[in-house]
Amino acid sequence: MSKVANVYDVTEATFQQEVIERSREIPVVVDFWAPWCGPCHMLGPILERLANEPGSGFVLAKLNADENPNLSMCYQVRGIPAVKGFVDGKVAAEFVGAQPEPMVRQFLKRLIPNEADRLLKSTEELLAGHEWVEAEKALRQVLAKQPDLPEAQLGLARALLGQGKGHEAEELLEDLANVPATLARAERLLPLARYLKTTLQVSQPEALELTPAEAQYRQSARLLAQGKPAAAMDGLLDVLRYNRRYRDGKAKEALLGIFELLGDNDPLTNQYRRELASVLF
Repeated sequence: MSKVANVYDVTEATFQQEVIERSREIPVVVDFWAPWCGPCHMLGPILERLANEPGSGFVLAKLNADENPNLSMCYQVRGIPAVKGFVDGKVAAEFVGAQPEPMVRQFLKRLIPNEADRLLKSTEELLAGHEWVEAEKALRQVLAKQPDLPEAQLGLARALLGQGKGHEAEELLEDLANVPATLARAERLLPLARYLKTTLQVSQPEALELTPAEAQYRQSARLLAQGKPAAAMDGLLDVLRYNRRYRDGKAKEALLGIFELLGDNDPLTNQYRRELASVLF
């Protein structure tokens, strides 16, 4: 039963919807409590007051641990009050026992995204939608607030690659290849950055004897820069059908880089991974 706008009761029957699913939209703080628990009655009013502050950034779900033992067992609640903060369906922060208000505020500060975090999350949809220009603008706003945020730098590199800006992306990725959190993804994107940089910045006129494979190799870079990743991957696959080791493997590395650019959840990535496998094996 809802008590006030940002504070409500949950049970085992409503937990999935009111905590797990709702935490995908806003952080949900779950207060595991019981009527007989003295410290719970000390902590509860603090949590409720903070939840109802203007712009609190979270909602509070009150769960009677005695009446919902399966949830207490599932989340390994061994003492109450137990407070768990859920973000995107998972426990992101927690503490046990009654805490003074300053400590609770510190807990919430770790849990609730700041403006840069919120902006960063919004850029994920832009990147997933291949909206590279808009993503670049948004990520530069994030980095203006938090210049050393690796995930934002990686996102910016992807936005640049989607526009064919290989040179600037390469500089970012070389730095990110030294950061443990982004090392693996940066290393997968670097060959694509170098491919775009060297291919799109060729200043000399193409020779008349340019081979069909080389012409396709260069055209694929232009297609990617024009926002046509499927056509670019079709071209690189044609190059690999001609020679699976074309340019000492650079054509394959560029194609793998496009997979990383688009992301594992992109339908194009899954489709063209299968096609690459059929070409290579």
